[in-house]
Amino acid sequence: MTNTTDTTRLTAENPTTVLIGGDLPVRRIGYGAMRLADAPGDPTGPEARIWTAPAGRDAAITLLRTAVEQGVQLIDTADAYALGANEELIADALYPYRDDLVIATKVGVVRPSPAEWVPLGHPAYLRQQTELSLRRLRTDRIDLLYLHRLDPAYPVAEQLGALKQLQEEGKVRHIGLSEVTVEQIREAQETAPVASVQNLYNLATRDHEDVVTYTAGQGIAFVPFFPVAMGAHAAPGGPLDTIAQELGATAAQTALAWLLHRSPTVLPIPGTTSAAHLAENVGALEVALDDEQFARIEAATQV
Repeated sequence: MTNTTDTTRLTAENPTTVLIGGDLPVRRIGYGAMRLADAPGDPTGPEARIWTAPAGRDAAITLLRTAVEQGVQLIDTADAYALGANEELIADALYPYRDDLVIATKVGVVRPSPAEWVPLGHPAYLRQQTELSLRRLRTDRIDLLYLHRLDPAYPVAEQLGALKQLQEEGKVRHIGLSEVTVEQIREAQETAPVASVQNLYNLATRDHEDVVTYTAGQGIAFVPFFPVAMGAHAAPGGPLDTIAQELGATAAQTALAWLLHRSPTVLPIPGTTSAAHLAENVGALEVALDDEQFARIEAATQV
């Protein structure tokens, strides 16, 4: 498992960096590639139907390359995003990968239709999908492989055991979990080391406070998805807007800065199709809240 003391020391010396799995230092704003897809319906919210490759493929490739040029070191995808086309897009844009670039993907969800995301944790299926992800990403080893969802039909030990087998074979460097509780993390840790946890978490959605705290104590990276959903408190004149003006930042940057202040192992992965929003998100690394500003946001947004 990751050494908590080493992780804390690294982030104290360089608060823009966090370790994944004890040996992968990455800047603390990543990029969530799920948005780089086309689909019926609203493509922007938690219920987005990420079904096909983007119609504007050249623009998507340019955006991914721009993200890396601007210092993004973690690109997040999944085999379920556009039925593997999202992984292929990343390879087309970024292969051969820079030595300091971490590609994270996920297995364990099937897509029978645009509206369905169905967990499937059969160990053989998880291993097969990882092999397909390796091919689509054009790599011999996946830096960070998440179990996209725990499947209640199979024991956690069997699902994590499949990923641990891949790790022992050298095909996976580090293992992560997505949308899990503290109890599920602990159960998974009995089978394999957990390097990262990816849950829905932002100023407006705070159901996983205990997971953020637990992962910080364990030296596990906590990767919030949809990190800049801010709620009514981000309206002009609201608490987030007021502090953003104090900092000379945008509300979105201030929301991301709140996440970075919340725990030294938090690593948000905002997604966007806009180069301007990408630059804004990456710029959040330069926005530092003091404890008083963090507490004011905390008090105003507590649910």
